[in-house]
Amino acid sequence: MTPQSPVPGMDPVATNPDAAPPMCAPPLLRRLACWVYEGMLLFGVVFIAGYLFGTLSQTRNAMDNRHPLQAFVFLIFGIYFTWFWSKGQTLAMKTWGIRLLDAHGKPPTQARAMLRYVLCWVWFLPPLALVGPLQLTGTDALLLLMAWVLAWAALSRLQRQRQFWHDTWAGTRLVCVRGESQ
Repeated sequence: MTPQSPVPGMDPVATNPDAAPPMCAPPLLRRLACWVYEGMLLFGVVFIAGYLFGTLSQTRNAMDNRHPLQAFVFLIFGIYFTWFWSKGQTLAMKTWGIRLLDAHGKPPTQARAMLRYVLCWVWFLPPLALVGPLQLTGTDALLLLMAWVLAWAALSRLQRQRQFWHDTWAGTRLVCVRGESQ
């Protein structure tokens, strides 16, 4: 069997040791740095979305229409990530040499990218769900969120290919596009 004609469903690397090695997962610190950079870039997206929402809804006070604004920003983030992930990379991912692929080594479909977007909220929702019931202050909520993010990121070490669990569930994977795999 050659890498050019693998059996459907079989990994060509597993069946042919001379085949190219599978693409590596980027190092955890690079993925987290990309994540932080993505957050900085999203400030611009939030600013434009908030300005557009405030202008169209004639909102004068930030606390008016708070929940519709949050839903609008959630929708805008979904469009942003679905669009760029279906192309393979966001700007932050391109900067950090990371690419998003599906199980077949191609950029994910828009449906798969949207599934990944919804599953990515596991980074935020569990600690945020505890803020109200535990009556946490803003500082305590931030500390809980940071601890959860670090714990969730560290759990990728338990995954066989060192991918984040939401990527495993969504059928996607992050890979290095640079020659580095350290």
